[in-house]
Amino acid sequence: MLTYHLDIAPKSQWLRTTPGPAALAQPYFATEAGLFLAGKHFDTARTHKDSYLIFYTLSGEGILTQGEQTARLKAGTALVMDCRQPQQYGTAPDCDHWHHYWVHADGPGVEAIVGAAPVLMTPVSVSDSLRDTFEHLLRRLPQETAAASLSISLDIHRILYLITSATLREAEETDRGHAARMEKAAEYIREHYAEELRVEDLAALCHVSRSYFLRLFAQHTGTTPYNFLLRTRITRAKELLEMTDLPMGVIAARVGFGGETNFNARFSAIAGITPGQYRKQALISR
Repeated sequence: MLTYHLDIAPKSQWLRTTPGPAALAQPYFATEAGLFLAGKHFDTARTHKDSYLIFYTLSGEGILTQGEQTARLKAGTALVMDCRQPQQYGTAPDCDHWHHYWVHADGPGVEAIVGAAPVLMTPVSVSDSLRDTFEHLLRRLPQETAAASLSISLDIHRILYLITSATLREAEETDRGHAARMEKAAEYIREHYAEELRVEDLAALCHVSRSYFLRLFAQHTGTTPYNFLLRTRITRAKELLEMTDLPMGVIAARVGFGGETNFNARFSAIAGITPGQYRKQALISR
């Protein structure tokens, strides 16, 4: 089912084609494309269409919703949507226009890209050259020749390449930022291992929520903050067992375990031997 309010200026373009064998043999092909100079009342809602839809905003802003995801498409940003799921898009409520290019594309190349990169429903800032590529595609779409089919396939490939490259670049920058914050938390644990540490305080240190911190910390270190703290304490305890003659109770207190009983249990669970056995082995190996 499709419903829409086609509030677009007369100079808008809406081109349709029925792909022939030459087009369907390409990794990318288009069925529709256009340049919509949409006004404030432009809106479309669809339950299903066998294609992917690529948007690129020139000016104004669009708002797109699919399932629980809502994306705002500002000037200079692009987005890929899978139309096989119900969706709605139109001019953002607080904007008076949304001028944008769009193309319904499909083919094994599109499926391969959206399956390998997190591009669906993810607005991303792209190069201005995307406009030229869309313009070239719109010129070729009505020709319906074998040469045009190849040209259109290359245009769609370039459009998706620019979007995917920008998406992966932003993801890498975000990952680096997350990694830096998680390393800051890990270093804080290494420096304050003997103190009573709370997850909430570590999350606040990294300026993220508790649940998000736990997920990011596990991605960065491969374990939970609690297990990271335990292993840090055990490592420091090993150093004291090897390098000093301090009593077990004193070592337990210094590394943050409090009582000797808890220290023995934790050390044995992680190291596989008791603190006393570890000290004896260290003396023998000297």
